[in-house]
Amino acid sequence: MFFLAIIQLTLVLHVRNTLIDAAASGARYGTLADRGAGDAAERTRTLIGAALNPGFAENVSTSEVSIEGFRTLEVTVRAPMPVIGLIGPREMLEVKGHAAVQP
Repeated sequence: MFFLAIIQLTLVLHVRNTLIDAAASGARYGTLADRGAGDAAERTRTLIGAALNPGFAENVSTSEVSIEGFRTLEVTVRAPMPVIGLIGPREMLEVKGHAAVQP
């Protein structure tokens, strides 16, 4: 039983880290000169769908925020918390990725 708990905790951390990476990559993609916030959200969904499951990419949002006086693009992902395998309560896990908006 203890072994299964360790495996599940490892899966939760893997999902969380994958979501953070996808959100940050999507934010960086959205701040390129010829891209926008919509492109950032779509890129994030694509990365999550390829790495995990499209069900984890259902709630992706973007906004422009100011962090310490710098304009940044923020990509927020709300996804299920994997409790039993990849199944779990919806939108319990929230991660954000940021990238500086070029002037």
